[in-house]
Amino acid sequence: MFKYTIPQSNLTVEQLLRTKWRLGKKLVHELRMAKAVTYEDGTAVVWNDKLEAGTIIQFTFEMPTSNYIPTEICEVKICYEDDHCLIVSKPKGMATHPNDEHDTDTCMNHVMAHIKANGGDYAEHVHRLDRGTKGLLLVAKHPIAKSIFDRMIEEKSIIRMYSAEVQGNIRQESGTINASIGKDRHHATRRVVSKSGQHAITHFEVVKRFKNTCIVHLILETGRTHQIRVHMAHIGHPIVGDTMYNARKTASGDYELHAIQLEFEHPFLNEKIIVKDE
Repeated sequence: MFKYTIPQSNLTVEQLLRTKWRLGKKLVHELRMAKAVTYEDGTAVVWNDKLEAGTIIQFTFEMPTSNYIPTEICEVKICYEDDHCLIVSKPKGMATHPNDEHDTDTCMNHVMAHIKANGGDYAEHVHRLDRGTKGLLLVAKHPIAKSIFDRMIEEKSIIRMYSAEVQGNIRQESGTINASIGKDRHHATRRVVSKSGQHAITHFEVVKRFKNTCIVHLILETGRTHQIRVHMAHIGHPIVGDTMYNARKTASGDYELHAIQLEFEHPFLNEKIIVKDE
C-alpha cells in the first residue's frame, strides 16, 4: 500500500493513471477491478470524479513476490529510499542480478535482504550495471513504480551520469557519440560499433586532464550493453585498463567506470531527486 497526494485540482484517478503516469491498459484494468484506489478512510474513489489539489488517495493491491533469494544481510549501501524506490551503490565486481538459480550474491540478492528485513517482498531493478561498473542502481519497490520508471528510462527522463578515466586527451571539451552497437561475431561478450546494431548515444564532457589520460563525465541517452566502453574505444580513447576494448593493462588488471549520479522528477513525490555516489 502507498499514499499519493493529488498535485493539482480537477485531476481524476483515470487521468492520473492513464495520462500523468501513462500506465499500461492491463495494469490500469487490474487496479480498477481490484478497487485498489481509495481515500484515506478506505472509501472508494470514483475514477472520473475531479479531485481537489492536496487530496490524499491510497493504493492497496496484492503485491507480487520477486524471485531473488535474499542474502543473510544486505551488504550494499542504500543511498536513497522512499515508499516507491530505492537507489543503491553497487560494488565493483558484483553482478546486478542473477543469471541462474546458483547466482545468489548479486546486487539484487542483497537488495532483497533489505526489502525482506523491512517487511517487503518486491524489488525489481529499473536498469543494470555491468559487473565491472560500480555505482548507482535504481530499484522499484512496487509494480506501479516499475512500470513508470521503465517508461522514464525509455523516454530518457532519468539522467544517468558516469565518470571514467580514458587513455589520451580528447581534443574537444565535450561531444556526443552517435554510433549503433551490436554483438561481436568473433567474441562471446564483446560488443562493437555496427551499422546493423542497436541505436546508441553517449554524451561526454572532459572534466580533468592529465599528461596521458583525462577524466570524462558521461551521460547515457540509451542503455546498450558495454555502451560507454564501446563508444570511448570507438573514438580512440578506451577506458584505462579496459583490455577487452584495446586499452593498456593496468597494475590492478581492471578498468574503472563509476555511475556517479542519478537525476529524475519523482513521479510520486512530484519533486526532483538527485542522488550522488561518492
